[in-house]
Amino acid sequence: MMIHDFPALLALRISSIDAAIVAVYLAILTGIGFWIGRGNRTVSDYLLGDRSLPWWAVLGSIVATETSTATFLSVPGMAFVEGGNLQFLQLAMGFCVGRVIVATHLIPLYFKGKLFTAYEVLHQRFGGVTQKTASLIFLVTRNLGDGLRLLLAGIVVEKMSGLSLPQSIMIVGVCTIAYTFVGGMKAVIWSDCIQLVIYLSGGVVALVLIIQMLPGGWSELMNFALAHNKFAFFDSGIDASRPYTLFINFTKANTFLAGLIGGSLLSLGTHGTDQMMVQRYLCTDSQRGAAKAVVASGLVVFVQFTLFLVLGIALSAFYATQTNSPAFVRSDEVFATFIVQKMPVGLVGLMLAAVFSAAMSTLSSSLNSSAGAVVTDFLKDVGTPRTQLRLSRMLTLVFGVLQIGLAIAAIQLERSVIDNALAIAGFSSGILVGVFALGVLTRRVGQKSAMIGMLEGTMVLCIVKFWTPIAWPWYAPIGAAATISFGLIASITFDSEQDSLT
Repeated sequence: MMIHDFPALLALRISSIDAAIVAVYLAILTGIGFWIGRGNRTVSDYLLGDRSLPWWAVLGSIVATETSTATFLSVPGMAFVEGGNLQFLQLAMGFCVGRVIVATHLIPLYFKGKLFTAYEVLHQRFGGVTQKTASLIFLVTRNLGDGLRLLLAGIVVEKMSGLSLPQSIMIVGVCTIAYTFVGGMKAVIWSDCIQLVIYLSGGVVALVLIIQMLPGGWSELMNFALAHNKFAFFDSGIDASRPYTLFINFTKANTFLAGLIGGSLLSLGTHGTDQMMVQRYLCTDSQRGAAKAVVASGLVVFVQFTLFLVLGIALSAFYATQTNSPAFVRSDEVFATFIVQKMPVGLVGLMLAAVFSAAMSTLSSSLNSSAGAVVTDFLKDVGTPRTQLRLSRMLTLVFGVLQIGLAIAAIQLERSVIDNALAIAGFSSGILVGVFALGVLTRRVGQKSAMIGMLEGTMVLCIVKFWTPIAWPWYAPIGAAATISFGLIASITFDSEQDSLT
């Protein structure tokens, strides 16, 4: 989902009023981080909010964290294009199913002891090497992916503000580092809640404005959507011409089977084994609160995707009425074009703040969870509690600078390289689901076999990504299946205990 090739028509300087709105927003957000951070005294305070945050705040943080700038701009584009509709919601249904599994099967594991990271469970089951390897996979893929997401946010800021791309990246990155460095997880979660309200409000305001601009208002939008089959929701994914693939079309992303199976496994990985989400569950005061937060987040994300897709349908109806409609090179430039060309002064500032919100909510979570993973999984026995707190803060700064550096370096890359890197960054979901399954569902598989499973699973996914047309929602199921299969096969050679499923 790249937006690097926006046409020159997007490059303009925002008004002083809009710039002031954005500046005030960033100042308030940073101030909140400093105010909340004054109470941090221990590593538990800094990384887990002293395990005392309400479940509904964690719910808001989960949703805001998984919503990046690419989501904010690209999801409307999916419904905007010719043939675009609501079929992306089939994936969101899978997300809901995956979260229920997380709440019932994985969250209880994390609340058995006073854990700080998801990967401590792997240490208890396999040993330190597996824990560190899983944590390293998380650190590499998370920071690579979020460095590139920072680039996407910088591109939008560049086009809307007239600043250079490196300057735009620096603004988003430095502001995020500031409140995360001082405030820790409490600042991240409460800021996420504010950012969720900001970008959802921006989406609602944009939708209302578009409907008002249509000559026939809501009725015209409905008639356009029905005439162009924009409300189509279901695609079974069954293709009778493909008997060699069990009649399943693995090359289409937005189908019911890809959404249900792929979405469930993807959500199981991102919300069940990814430290960035697991860290949020551990911030609540109870297992029940964490379960409520993760299950309810699926429903909120479903509603959120519905809003963004309807917004895309509204944009399609609007530009169909324009005699001088611009020629869009990519679908994810449509919403940004509307913002800078059609929105009045003041609302542009609100929408730019929404772009910042979508970006910063993801990046702040990434910085804090990366610091937590290093301190807990690699440096747990280093120094006193005060030293651990200082290490956590310094690592937050280090990962922030690293992501800024990655974003600026990626400016020079070809677009296809960036797209592939984002796809590789998502590989961790299937691999980690696989190794967690080996640990939870079997007794025989040992550390060496689990490591072989992760390595072979990664190799299989690389082959699938670069040498097959298989659609990306299937990456998580394939990665998980490959990791489990190779781990079980390896256990025949390396592990002597009798295999037994729990």
